Amino acid sequence: MKKLTLWVTGLAISATACAQNPTAVKYGSLITAADAKKHLSILASDEFEGRETGKPGAEKAANYIAAEFKKLGLQAPVKGSYFLDVPLVENMVTVSPLTLNGQSFMNWKDFVYQGSAETKVNSNEVVFVGFGTADELAGTDIAGKVVVWINEDKPEAGKEANTGYRMNPARQAIVKAIMEKKPALVLAVNEGLTAVLARFNGVNPSGAGRLTIKKATADEKKDTSAPLFMVTGPVADAALKASGKSYADLKAAAKAGKQTQVIKGTAAVTISSTTKDVKAVDVLGFMPGSDPKLKDEVLVFSAHYDHIGLNLRPGATDKVNNGADDDGSGTTGILEIARAFSQAKKDGKGPRRSVLFLGNVGEEKGLLGSEYYTDHPVFPLANTIADLNIDMIGRVGEEYVGKPDSANYVYSIGSNMLSSDLHKIGEEANNTYTKMKLDYKYDDPNDPNRFYYRSDHYNFARYNVPIIFYFNGVHADYHAPGDEVSKINFPLLAKRAQLAFYTGWELANRDNRPVVDKADAAKGTR
Repeated sequence: MKKLTLWVTGLAISATACAQNPTAVKYGSLITAADAKKHLSILASDEFEGRETGKPGAEKAANYIAAEFKKLGLQAPVKGSYFLDVPLVENMVTVSPLTLNGQSFMNWKDFVYQGSAETKVNSNEVVFVGFGTADELAGTDIAGKVVVWINEDKPEAGKEANTGYRMNPARQAIVKAIMEKKPALVLAVNEGLTAVLARFNGVNPSGAGRLTIKKATADEKKDTSAPLFMVTGPVADAALKASGKSYADLKAAAKAGKQTQVIKGTAAVTISSTTKDVKAVDVLGFMPGSDPKLKDEVLVFSAHYDHIGLNLRPGATDKVNNGADDDGSGTTGILEIARAFSQAKKDGKGPRRSVLFLGNVGEEKGLLGSEYYTDHPVFPLANTIADLNIDMIGRVGEEYVGKPDSANYVYSIGSNMLSSDLHKIGEEANNTYTKMKLDYKYDDPNDPNRFYYRSDHYNFARYNVPIIFYFNGVHADYHAPGDEVSKINFPLLAKRAQLAFYTGWELANRDNRPVVDKADAAKGTR
């Protein structure tokens, strides 16, 4: 209902839309489908090998973006460079077969472990804790034992339960409570994981270890928490075998309110790891503002240029995940927006405030580039008025396929989370210039998909910098080799980029920056 109300509000505003600014229209019209196709055909070509962070393809993409920034006359703001080094560490984890009561299971085939803890588990007790509620955990000794936990929301009367495998804040809190009791191993069970893992057949799709930001201190504490494995139903059945009941039996009992069970049984697994430094960079192009009173304030346009790299799945015929939509389209968008602003500046119509064009690395690895930038900003975050983040704007999402407005919509996420002003500015820019449907379906920190937390804008939001995230929604080719240039709707990409431009034009030129009137309102954990 909230989303519907916002859309109706948008329609009401459109009836009294502001008059178009001829200067804004002149430069916004420079953002074209033809120019966008030129950029994206290069960035999403096989030559760039899927632009995986730390790999040669990502380095090529960074160099391409920097070269374009230089052509446009943007300043290199990192001590004369367009590159901000993002120090990363790759943790290569080796997981032995998980043995449960004599049955063996493999990582990326039967379960997934993506942590970094080194440990050796050898236990003869398994504890089934149901949904991990406070009542189920109360008085239950799980120290040094293997915990089997239902990784779903517990059903409540009159409320639809989220049964997906992605962790939401409530489940993250349960994991925290479990970990505080010092188990040896946690098996988080979700039957939907079976279909996901069937695509991988024991092969880590990235072919790489886990990347994290390298800390400044060499003596940083290692992860000593128990490893958490995301497991399928058959793995849970094996763990619970000695009870004489299946996972489905015990899950049904948990739904009925039955308490936890301690089960005799054996469980063993060994996790070891090695680390190495990884080279990665954010790419920054800067345009100083023209107004002496406002030029110290900075508007950011961001998009991540990395993707997921080569396709290592067994039997694959297309070996490259090109990432044309994710997020070649957003990177193309900021290059086009930068060109429009640059031409305006050349014509003596440059923005009053300064503008930073930010190509982030490591988004696919956990929003790493934007995390590093916001923790080590080149321009003070106190002076950063907003981040307009563009991530996937080149396709029609699965929810709009075949609909009348499929070629004239965009999901707008986060505009109202921190600043009522920014939300109004975004709507007015759309109603005045692009007149698209702004869909607010995912504009909710409690959305089960958690899109608000899943792109680079979030790292600005956690510092109370207002944001808008422009997004077309997911599709069948999301994180798959089919995300190709041939499937991009370039007129739609250009129109969505124009919306970001017009919103940014207003932000960069208005007298007052958007007021943050909802600080901390939408913070959470990814």
